[in-house]
Amino acid sequence: MTNALRFPAADPRAAAAHFAAELAFEADPDDVHRDLQDGNTSGYVLVETRAPEAFAQARIPGAINLPYRDLPAVLDLDPGLVYVCYCESFQCNAATKGALALAQRGYRVKRLSGGITAWRDAGYPVESDHLAGAGVSKVACRC
Repeated sequence: MTNALRFPAADPRAAAAHFAAELAFEADPDDVHRDLQDGNTSGYVLVETRAPEAFAQARIPGAINLPYRDLPAVLDLDPGLVYVCYCESFQCNAATKGALALAQRGYRVKRLSGGITAWRDAGYPVESDHLAGAGVSKVACRC
């Protein structure tokens, strides 16, 4: 028996339910980039959940900064939108913490897979307070 099939694959209906649920929680950088290129981000807002210093260094164009550590108990956000949270990378959980805080306040949320690291690794542009929108290399930052 192969290692990959040591545990049998799920029934197709169970697999479909699992992967549909996974996609309900995650957004793909490629899909978001296509939306930005098409000028069509209706229905959602990108939310940078890292610290303001990280947001100033590099952010996905159009993102707003809501650092998860500083989220107030009451927010004045549009409840009809989905808030797509991102942080540094898969190794950082600031997006998860931010999405949790927003969901606990009644907002619909998703997390951007791989954060800004996956975004930059795909070659997509970032905005910066310091570089006027130029691409930047990876920098250490505080989430």
